[in-house]
This record gives sequence, structure tokens and C-alpha cells, in this order.
Amino acid sequence: MAVRKKQRLADWGLNSERVLWKGKGPGVFEQELGELEDRLMLTTLDKAVHWAQGNSIWPDTFGLACCAIEMMSIVSSRYYIARFGAEVFRSSPRQADLLIVSGRVAHKMAAPLRQIYDQMLEPKWVIAMGACASSGGMFNNYAILQGVDKIVAVDIHVPGCPPRPEALVEGIVRLQEKIKAGVPPAYEIRGVAS
Repeated sequence: MAVRKKQRLADWGLNSERVLWKGKGPGVFEQELGELEDRLMLTTLDKAVHWAQGNSIWPDTFGLACCAIEMMSIVSSRYYIARFGAEVFRSSPRQADLLIVSGRVAHKMAAPLRQIYDQMLEPKWVIAMGACASSGGMFNNYAILQGVDKIVAVDIHVPGCPPRPEALVEGIVRLQEKIKAGVPPAYEIRGVAS
């Protein structure tokens, strides 16, 4: 049986300063690359699936108030949400896996919101954008739902009244981190029917 020599990235033709540095041990990426052939199992495939899911989030919009204007601006060239794989805002819930609820939700809109959520394919995630969607905001009355998490399981809450587009981008990045880490959606964690 032939003994296989471990190859370094320099042997594969990568000529960066770090790789060619004499006496420098292999970096984390090089260690993972070297061990990939030895450890290609279900967990590695699982990580690849989570990575793909995290980098291809397609949001469905549920804009109801002033937060919706801030949400619309994240597709502009200034914030360029396409770099996170979320450039396509879907108008059909059957083509989306992220529901961004932005604005105050009246009790009248709770049933349509739940219907859209139920029509989304699994796995699905929800971002509650703004104080009104998260907790009812300043509208502490009988007409406004006091938090969208009463009818759907929320994964990320983006605070603010209204939150800036940067805050929503940060919420999407946090959601991507959760997905890539393998954290299941909120409806699975809470054990509620999706």
C-alpha cells in the first residue's frame, strides 16, 4: 500500500504570501481542505446544504406601514442585498423562504399573514421588522396585534421605529449565520405547527 503524501496549498498552485511563507504552519482553510477527503461524510454534506440555504434566501414581503419603505430600499444600489443572495423579492409565498413582516399588523391582517406563512415551503424563516411588528410599538390598543410572534414563529427581531435599512441588512446577516450554523427555524424550536 502506497503512502500518500499530504499536499499543501502551494503544491496545488496557490502562490500567496501566507502559503509560501517558510516555517509557517498550515492555515485553518488549508487544514480543512486537507482533511476534506478524509472526512467527507453526512456532516460535511449537512454543512454544504446549510451554506447553500443561507446564501440563497428569497424574501417574501409583507409591508404594512412605514417600515415597508425602509425594507424596499435594501434592494437599491446603496445597500445591494444581492451580495447576500437575497436579491429576488418574491410576490408569491410558494417561491419564498423568508417572510419579512414590516409594520403594524392589524387583527384584520392576521389571517392573511398566517395564510401567506402557511403557503411558504419549508424550511421557512420570519423576520419581524420594526417595533410594531415585534411588539405592537406605540399602538397599544385593541386594533393592532401586539407582536407578530402571536401568530407565526419569528426567527429574528429587527428593532427600531422605523429601523434603518442597515438594521434590516444586519438582521438578514444574523439569520444567515443561524442558518449556516444549522440552527433549525423558529417553528421547529418552538414545536408549533408550521
